[in-house]
Amino acid sequence: MHVLALDTTARAGSVALVTDGRVIIERSGDPTRAHAQRLPGDILRLLHAAGVAVAAVDVFAIASGPGSFTGLRIGIATVQGLAFVNRRRIVPVSALEALAQIGGELLPAGAVVAAWIDAHRREVFSALYRIGDAPPFMPARLSEVDAPAVGSPASALSRWWASATVPNVFVGDGAVLYADVLAGRGAVIPPPALAGTIGMIAVHRALAGETIDPAGVQPLYIRRPDAELARERS
Repeated sequence: MHVLALDTTARAGSVALVTDGRVIIERSGDPTRAHAQRLPGDILRLLHAAGVAVAAVDVFAIASGPGSFTGLRIGIATVQGLAFVNRRRIVPVSALEALAQIGGELLPAGAVVAAWIDAHRREVFSALYRIGDAPPFMPARLSEVDAPAVGSPASALSRWWASATVPNVFVGDGAVLYADVLAGRGAVIPPPALAGTIGMIAVHRALAGETIDPAGVQPLYIRRPDAELARERS
């Protein structure tokens, strides 16, 4: 099975090809160029390097959010177009879940992983997961302790501490940005490229029949887009 995975939640983003349950190639994008400018070329160059045609891709996977609103729209539209033309299906994956899979890869069952993505405005997109007994990337590997939310770093910590749930690890660019707030509260893991992990998660979901039609993909915004709020105010 060939899975082409994209992440456009962050400025650089990444593209990966997963074949038969293994990441064959994963490449980060150029953060100085917009996703719309480089994404088609990034995809074609990656597939060419792997010797795989677009038509040979079995499943497309996409980071559904949260992250840059523009990046999400471009990434989702790209995989929707590719999947529609090639009559394939899609696996959307939360970027927070992908971060937690990476952050908890070496942790024992029962450990807790916090995923933090910079949401700007001195806020983070956050979610909390507990590690299960299943192998990495499988659905049962993570159980959601606190659902995806947006707010100040302090509010997330207060919510978790109030429930006596203390993360062992914090992962993501939000964790790095607010490392001073997290001092002494747990290890901080910088954000890696996500496309490979998204592809690995998608493999297990596709084998379980958890794919959707291209038209069914919806972005995980968490916070409503500014343009939408501006329309309401006007």
